Amino acid sequence: MAVEPDDDDDDDDDNGEEAEGTHDATGMFDYGFSGLLARQNRSDLAPLTLASGQPVASAEYTIKSGGYYRITIVADGSQELALSGGDFFRAIWINEIVIGDTEIRPMGVHSIEFDAEGTAVLSFVAVLPGRYTLSVPGSSGDSMQAVFNIQ
Repeated sequence: MAVEPDDDDDDDDDNGEEAEGTHDATGMFDYGFSGLLARQNRSDLAPLTLASGQPVASAEYTIKSGGYYRITIVADGSQELALSGGDFFRAIWINEIVIGDTEIRPMGVHSIEFDAEGTAVLSFVAVLPGRYTLSVPGSSGDSMQAVFNIQ
């Protein structure tokens, strides 16, 4: 008895692809011509403050995974202070940190420390949902941290 080849396979080429070798993902994201990191897609967050005896943030931040954000960190120079938060920095993708006229594009960050008065601007894409904190090392008060809720 001869066995006929099975022509009924599930590997049909009619799966909605535009052309051979092309995987069209248009319509999934509507970021415009410049993509996710375009200025019009960025949201500016309320600044963080590093000052002796002052709260770091005025309230908790609620941000969306996949959103592009920019936050300014301002140190008044009253004390040498840092913001540390390895878990937060691993939950985001950092586009750049701008200090003065210098733009830094790091692979990873654990903390940002100010020895004197200054400003740093951090632009990033939130990636991993969860609750994260940036806090002043050695501090124990709730006002000495910034809480980020990534949804």
